[in-house]
Order: sequence, then structure tokens, then C-alpha cells
Amino acid sequence: MTTIGFIGSGNIGSTVARLALAAGHEVVMSNSRGPETLADLVTELGPGARAATAAEAAAAGDLVVVTIPLKNYRDVPVEELAGKVVIDTLNYYPQRDGDIAELDDESTTTSELVQSHLSTSKVVKGFNNIYFEHLRELARPAGSPERSALAIAGDDASAKATVTRFLDEIGYDTLDLGPLAEGWRTQRDTAAYAVMYAADPSDWSKGPAPVDASALADRAAAAKRYRDS
Repeated sequence: MTTIGFIGSGNIGSTVARLALAAGHEVVMSNSRGPETLADLVTELGPGARAATAAEAAAAGDLVVVTIPLKNYRDVPVEELAGKVVIDTLNYYPQRDGDIAELDDESTTTSELVQSHLSTSKVVKGFNNIYFEHLRELARPAGSPERSALAIAGDDASAKATVTRFLDEIGYDTLDLGPLAEGWRTQRDTAAYAVMYAADPSDWSKGPAPVDASALADRAAAAKRYRDS
């Protein structure tokens, strides 16, 4: 049994937590407002879930998921995450996060920013290009013909292997995009962003559609940087 720590407990965090619990893991949830505000969520998640501060969740997690607004990435605990594998789900939305010059000129990527902050951790990009309801509904056991794939990127091979195992346990195949610098291929407004998992891109209420690794690879390969669009 593995303990998954969560820095952020919103739609993606709580969805990944549900999938992790169903796979037999324990989860430690946190947010910026304090563990007492997570009482209802922890009760809903059930046995195997508890609330904590961000530092406590970071310290408790064998694997830690960071899922907060990008503008707050410098608030992620550093010491408690030293040596650990961290899944970064963050996306850049200037209207929410403010303008970040190195992202605007595409001299770096969101996950490379997180890695620079968590210099002693092993950051892997993941869960950033799928709508939380689709993430919840598309999980399938290994071998299912309707199993979907999720993309990851990272600079450490062992960390990516850890995340690949975790994705397999919660119901997904993995497409490895390569180093963190390639994580932009699933960022907002690219061909591999969330809309590809929607059965009807014009009406997401109609639910998700499976996307296998081959289809995801094609979309990622077709992605263009903003400056090249």
C-alpha cells in the first residue's frame, strides 16, 4: 500500500484521490485553507483518507500530487518533498495566474518552473490535459479495449516509471513525452489538451471518449507552440 499526498484538493486532486483509494492506496489531502475545511471531502472519500496541512501531506506521501493554481507554485513545501516523486498537474492561465514572462516567451515550461522550485524532488508532468469528470469516468482495468492513456513528461527515468505504475493501478496507460521540456505538448490550446477526451467537443455533458496511446501520441506530435501557431 502506498500513501499518496495531495497539495491541493480541488477537482483533479479529489478525483485522483478517489481513483487511488479504489486501487488500494491511502491518501492525505491538503489545501491552502487548512485541514478543518476538508472534513466533508475526507468523509466522502471514506476509509483510507485523512486531511492534513500541505507540509504534512508532503511528508506523508510516498508519491505526491501537486494540483494548485500555477501562481501559487512557490508555496509548495520544499524540504518535505526532498527526494520524492512529485506529479505536477499545473497549467498556465494568465487571466488567473498573471503574466509569467518565461512562459509567455516559451523559454521554459510550467513543469520546469515547478522543478526549479523543487530542486531536490523528481517532478513528473501529468493529469494536466484531461477534464476531471472524464478522468473519473475513463478509468479501465488493464487489458480493456476501452482503456485510455495519459501523457507524462519528466527528466528522471525512475520517477517516470513510478508514475507509470501508479497510472496503471488507477486505470490508465501511459504515453511518455520525454523530458520536462516536452511537457508543453499537452498544455492548454494544443491538439492534445482536454477536448480530445470529450465524446462531443461542443457539449462535454455528453461524456468522455476513450483515447488510446496511439491517438494521444498523434495529437501530441501535432501540437504547436504558441509562437509557431
